[in-house]
Amino acid sequence: MKKENSHILDFEKPIYIMQEKIKELEAVSGETKMNYNKEIKILKKQTQEYKKELYSSLEPFQKLQIARHVDRPTFLDYVNLMTEDFVELHGDRTGSDDRAIIGGVARIAGQPVMIIGTQKGKTTKENLEYNFGMPQPQGYRKALRLMEHASKFSLPIITLVDTTGAYPGIMAEQTAQGTAIAVNIREMAKLDVPIISIITGEGCSGGALGLAVANKVMILEYAYYTVISPEGCASILWRDATRAKDAADALKITGEHLLEFGIVDSIINEPEGGAHHDPEAMAEELKEAILVALKEFKGMSHKKLKEQRYDRFRKLGVFVQ
Repeated sequence: MKKENSHILDFEKPIYIMQEKIKELEAVSGETKMNYNKEIKILKKQTQEYKKELYSSLEPFQKLQIARHVDRPTFLDYVNLMTEDFVELHGDRTGSDDRAIIGGVARIAGQPVMIIGTQKGKTTKENLEYNFGMPQPQGYRKALRLMEHASKFSLPIITLVDTTGAYPGIMAEQTAQGTAIAVNIREMAKLDVPIISIITGEGCSGGALGLAVANKVMILEYAYYTVISPEGCASILWRDATRAKDAADALKITGEHLLEFGIVDSIINEPEGGAHHDPEAMAEELKEAILVALKEFKGMSHKKLKEQRYDRFRKLGVFVQ
């Protein structure tokens, strides 16, 4: 079931103006009994052609806006839409349960998995509960506990990443934010089970990488993955965060460039206009991509899984003259 977009992005406004004209013509046609079918048909065709052209040629900063859309499906949305028997597992076993990272056991098409992801909110109340999707050290420690549990019981690990980065607060630094992420990166490299990571929205800095040391890394069509946000980059390079668009162009953070550089292994297509326009269809695409990836690593020995994961990341950033 398609969801009506409640938050229109600036570059999408012409589409909604055209759609409103179509609705007006349909209303007038119904009230006056005059036949405007030909005009309506032409307008619908023009609208569809414009949408197709627009979304096939988006600039990086426009894709970034879609990735940040307030209605974009969250981790729990995907869990509810594509898994069965999800049981959330809480806590890092040292007294904390960071809600910015959620995980648990579930089945995907009957396949038992451990599924873990960063969780954002869609309302002020939810954003406060999930800390705007910015994990603290306790969240990374919880995630690692669940991943080690999965490795012990031979459960493939699925991680869905959508975060602006790890929480930069003083308390997070005092409780070893950098160490928690570094330990996750190190320990994920050593796990005995397949790890599949998908960047579903924003994938920023070490906060994203702390859940994405995987055998296969995929990205949604309008998501982005970067060492720093375009705003942060612009603030450093030009002392001007308003030049984020220039930074987004320079950083090469969208799927096509990431695939070319080998940062991601594949791009998962989204419904026209973004995942928020049809969450159910997006969940089906995501589910299919996960199942295909799991088949790819089925039967691979523990040693081969770790070697493949290690080699994959060692190749990143190689410079060849």
